[in-house]
Amino acid sequence: MKKILFVCDGDNFSNGAIEFIKQLRDNEPLSVKGLFFEPIDFQELIPVSFIPIAEPYVKLKKEEKKLVKKSMEKFVNACESNNINFHADENKEVDKDLLIKESRFADLLVMSEELFCSNLTDRQPNIFMKEILQSAECPVIVVPENFNRLVRIVVAYDGKKESMLALKQFCNLLPQFTDLPTEFVYIKDEESDEIPDEGLLKEYVKAHFNSTSVFKLHFDAKKYFATWAEMRKNMLLVAGSFGRPALSSLLHSSFAGQIISDHKMPVFITHHI
Repeated sequence: MKKILFVCDGDNFSNGAIEFIKQLRDNEPLSVKGLFFEPIDFQELIPVSFIPIAEPYVKLKKEEKKLVKKSMEKFVNACESNNINFHADENKEVDKDLLIKESRFADLLVMSEELFCSNLTDRQPNIFMKEILQSAECPVIVVPENFNRLVRIVVAYDGKKESMLALKQFCNLLPQFTDLPTEFVYIKDEESDEIPDEGLLKEYVKAHFNSTSVFKLHFDAKKYFATWAEMRKNMLLVAGSFGRPALSSLLHSSFAGQIISDHKMPVFITHHI
């Protein structure tokens, strides 16, 4: 049994994340903890923020609580109808320290790739998603709302120890997916076909996966990887393991950040301390 965190704000309930959790449940029992936060709406707060007690503010807070309870009800119904052990916690605001501690005692955090705190901006990853991805002490999977059952895995391999750390965590955490067809891609815009430590990579891959291919893509990943990946339907991207500064850069400018922004597919992200 694994412990999963499901993170949601306001009424931004993620059906995609729930569908992913249901696919996990097909392979083993789960314990899922839902963390539900009140939404943040700066436009509503600005006009009354200078008033200690204001009717619009009080009304807004009441509406926020209703939205959270609505999402909690959906979560409870989904877990009960799919025989998933669950616990739901309602929280007042997105709390970094709380998320760090909760993720420290969890195996995996699952959240929406497009809805989380989407009232701030329609472009992801927004500042609150980035905070979770950078601070979480367990791997995170962000899931698009159009999620369908996974039929393929793509692993972004860069020849460095961090990408192997991510691969090992993926294999240990989600071994049921190692039965799916899996592509290991090394991406570099050059003529050479060389892949760093290709022989050792294939040895590891053979020991853990049933149907694999290892190859090199000769293009600029930031420009073209999202288009290439979109041709592979119902896949999950294992993006790699990153230190916090590197993860921040990843979310701003790399192909994984673009995948999240476009809501193309689930992305598995972890980092080393």
